[in-house]
Amino acid sequence: MTPSFFSHSQDQLKEIAQDVLRFAKDKGASDAAVEISEGQGLSVTVRKGQIETIEQNKDKGIGVTVYLGRDRAIHRGNASTSDFSVQSLKHTVEAAYNIARFTAEDDCAGLPEAEFLEMQPRDLQLFHPWTLTAEQAVVLAQRAEAAAFAVDKRITNSEGANTYAQHSHFVMANTRGFMGGYPYSRHSLSVSPIAGKGDNMQRDDWYSSDRNPTRLAQPEAIGRYAAERALSRLSARKLDTRKCPVLFEAPLAAGLLGSFVQAVSGGSLYRKSTFLTDSLGTAVFGSDIQILEDPHVPGAVGSSPFDEEGVRTHRRDVVRNGIVQGYFLSTYSARKLGMHTTGNAGGSHNLQIVSSTTRAGDDFNAMLRKLDTGLLVTELMGHGVNYVTGDYSRGAAGYWVERGVIQYPVEEITIAGNLREMFKDIVAIGDDVLVRGTKKTGSILISAMTIAGG
Repeated sequence: MTPSFFSHSQDQLKEIAQDVLRFAKDKGASDAAVEISEGQGLSVTVRKGQIETIEQNKDKGIGVTVYLGRDRAIHRGNASTSDFSVQSLKHTVEAAYNIARFTAEDDCAGLPEAEFLEMQPRDLQLFHPWTLTAEQAVVLAQRAEAAAFAVDKRITNSEGANTYAQHSHFVMANTRGFMGGYPYSRHSLSVSPIAGKGDNMQRDDWYSSDRNPTRLAQPEAIGRYAAERALSRLSARKLDTRKCPVLFEAPLAAGLLGSFVQAVSGGSLYRKSTFLTDSLGTAVFGSDIQILEDPHVPGAVGSSPFDEEGVRTHRRDVVRNGIVQGYFLSTYSARKLGMHTTGNAGGSHNLQIVSSTTRAGDDFNAMLRKLDTGLLVTELMGHGVNYVTGDYSRGAAGYWVERGVIQYPVEEITIAGNLREMFKDIVAIGDDVLVRGTKKTGSILISAMTIAGG
């Protein structure tokens, strides 16, 4: 049944896709691929209880890729349109065709081999509609923000609270027999309170995001936790330069996992712009570390039966006992490396890092005790990661911890190290697991990093 959020059904999108591929073949294309998408969303922001913005989006688009030539003499052209009329589709195909005629030959371009395509995509329950009016969205945001203000009189201001609901669907197809698509959703609630006055002001935020609105945290819980985080940062101090253990809070630990993905992704590998070139089969982490990818978790944000090229996805061990078992490759990057696609055009799917030493009781407080004396990092600033060398340097804020107990907040510091050593120096991963986007991890403890203070 066609969801009421969309003006076209999946069957109608498939018919359009078939028309586009036929137009491309009639024009003289050797191969072609098309993606058709449609979406509708609502975003509401309130600040200090008053409505700041109500935004509604409704968009659609078609992207066409045309290939000319075979084997190692392939030309590629792309074009797009938001007009679904037959005349527009033909013009878009013609534009892609003409672009392909004048592009340089690329011996790695072209569609995935048919053997890698997902011809019978499974339903992973990725669409959970939220029939939310703008008025209801405003109330939810107001409840989250009001809960933040109610925590303490020192919550003096707010950068706002937001309610977001998005519904989309798409169909992809190519001339090698693949056609697939599905509806999907993504919803969230967030709030950013400000604590303190004058020179002693701090902000923090928290959010809950899920495909299924019934799994979102309650607005009041989000508001209270965001306020407590902001309050705990008041009267922050600086640190002098030192070397000490560093505990990355779970949301930031997901960023460390993302750095690993970047370092072993196809584009970085074939350009040799990563410190993990030729790392397949080598020990990058300690022997207790496993990184798992499972694209088929029902309802998860990072789930998909196929990647952005239609290649089937697989559950796999990316790292086993610290040793890299696989890269993140699209068809193009795999050909550049003389390998096969891993079904990761578009990125990773439901990636989780775990340690065989982690126990069920290793919650956040247990991780503080393992840290003992050192730095808990809860905010990172800047983009100071050099993937060629692995050098890592980020502005940071967090808390100084002694004997497993938080002593005081800290700010205006820099943490520095090298990702190669940082990955090796992971000594614990917490059971305080959090999902951020396509990454899932607990807090991560690194045995030593350099802290530079003011």
